[in-house]
Amino acid sequence: MNDASYKKLCIDNILNGVTEGLSKYSGPTRVALIFAASPDDSVSIFDPQGLLRGHESKLEDIFFANGDQWRSRIKENILSQPQNFLILENDLELSGLIAYGGSTSDFFYQMWFTEHHPDMCSICPTERWLEQASSLLVHDYNTPNAPINSSDYVLKNYSLQAVADHIVDVWDKFLEVDYVIQIPPMLNNILNISKTREEGAWARGVLFFADPRKIAQLSFLIKIQKHERPMVSNVKHIRKLLVAVERSNRKLVSDGKTIIGITDSPVPESAIAAVFKGDYGFLRMGNEKIASFFDGSFHSTTREAKLVELEELLLDSNMETQASTSLFRVVSHLVHKAGHARHGCTLVIDLNITPLRLSGHVLEPPISLLEPQNIDLVCSLLRIDGAIHLTSDARIHGFGCLLDGNTVTWENMARGARYNSALRFSAANRRIIVVVVSADRPVSIIYNGIEINAFRQWQPVYDYTPELLSLKQYLNGALL
Repeated sequence: MNDASYKKLCIDNILNGVTEGLSKYSGPTRVALIFAASPDDSVSIFDPQGLLRGHESKLEDIFFANGDQWRSRIKENILSQPQNFLILENDLELSGLIAYGGSTSDFFYQMWFTEHHPDMCSICPTERWLEQASSLLVHDYNTPNAPINSSDYVLKNYSLQAVADHIVDVWDKFLEVDYVIQIPPMLNNILNISKTREEGAWARGVLFFADPRKIAQLSFLIKIQKHERPMVSNVKHIRKLLVAVERSNRKLVSDGKTIIGITDSPVPESAIAAVFKGDYGFLRMGNEKIASFFDGSFHSTTREAKLVELEELLLDSNMETQASTSLFRVVSHLVHKAGHARHGCTLVIDLNITPLRLSGHVLEPPISLLEPQNIDLVCSLLRIDGAIHLTSDARIHGFGCLLDGNTVTWENMARGARYNSALRFSAANRRIIVVVVSADRPVSIIYNGIEINAFRQWQPVYDYTPELLSLKQYLNGALL
């Protein structure tokens, strides 16, 4: 293999590893790279799935509007730093994207991009993923015949280490002394506890890991004698102890190796807390969520629908801004309530001046969701078969409503009657938004018979390694 083919393969291999790894961590995800390997190389781009389309004008301004100023700045930075030191480059601030890049004496410039999903607990583990890709690219690109398949494997399975790297970065800044907790084993123990049932029930409650030198500052309800403290790696024992803190403000306290006892004190800001919520949970530091965990691995999702498309539809309607904001707030509350309770429901948002009359339990008079005492009642009505009918003034006109309409060719029988009825009804009626919440959490926003927030599975778009493009070619509309 010649040198040019090898280097192209390095880039393709690492980008595929990041794409597949982030797709498992955050859902279907695209990744792109802009780079110049040497100071005098033209800027190249590898964007096989069109992630950067729509940002052409910003890229033109950054790399070409001011000549080679960006190049001169990086050359000066490299000269002032040790050999092979990765200098962090500024985020290019492309909307909707997470970016990470740097420059070294061995690889002049690289900037990685990926999607900023709206339901992410934190973007920091994803940034650590891109940082790892940057380091591996420098190594593989400059090491002839390096085992590049190992880089691909690392990046595909990097979720636990990405979370660990973020925690290391935070603790490096937060703690005045070196931390003593081994983070990857701690994270593995959390995942193993989350997979372990006790008498058929999933884990619930809080377990937090505090620096051993700060544990004396806590007030304990129960403190276990030192020689009898169970090891955190004894997953079955820890799962049994969680029963003592579930559905309460009590927490298990660990020094990273053993369980110290039970406290009702607030979780220290520097502690790592695992919040078990049944078959899923969240990893937190202070008030910030780092990641969620379920199915034996870490994920970026908050597990709450963001309903971005619904918000955009309401803002684009003829409603006043205050009214659309109020309506969006109450609909979001109902959707999240149904999601947390693990039951499906359908909400028909009627934006017509004269509301439709649906068959079902019609209310006389309609009740307002802007009155707090009605919220709990309507959350209970969500459990009843049929749709909730509400209008632009956030009033409920009926519940248990039946939705009908003519068959549409794009129905999906795998999605069930609730979803397909919503498609038909929305296609047959103007100015109607239907929100369908499935029992297994997915939320569909349907308008004019189309699910506007349908997941698009970003599959590889090539069967061979495509040619790299210069950024000039890309900006002029060339395709990979």
